[in-house]
Amino acid sequence: MRVSLFAVGRLKTGPEKELASRYLDRFAKAGPATGLELSRVVEIAESRAANPQTRKKEEGSALEKSLPDSAILVLLDEQGKSLSSEAFAAMIGGYRDNGKRDLMLAIGGADGLDPDLYDRAHMVLNLGSMTWPHQVVRILIAEQLYRAVTILSGHPYHRV
Repeated sequence: MRVSLFAVGRLKTGPEKELASRYLDRFAKAGPATGLELSRVVEIAESRAANPQTRKKEEGSALEKSLPDSAILVLLDEQGKSLSSEAFAAMIGGYRDNGKRDLMLAIGGADGLDPDLYDRAHMVLNLGSMTWPHQVVRILIAEQLYRAVTILSGHPYHRV
């Protein structure tokens, strides 16, 4: 299954980008053995529209254009469902095992995600009830993707 990450906002060169890249690289190297492939990271610039609703619509439209047909869409939102690392790995493994070809995880902009995307999403996931900077969310989800691969493969990276 091809896994993509969509993010509103670009990571600038620095420690956040380096750390996110490190985990995505680990995921890309370990993933194929478990049937998971890092497909791409799509970064778009934040909309410059005058109001939050229009910004969310424009950013949501860019996400829709990036979304492969029949892809599983998982939105990252503080109001979403909280999963353990094991449950997150099982979710990804379940999609893979059910023959899903594409999975896209989406990180919205500063104003959040377009409300219309919630109807299209297969899951809305949170990384805790606190609000995180987008750079940190990118690191957290990259690490959890790598952790999911290690859980699915029985690698000892994940210890309980």
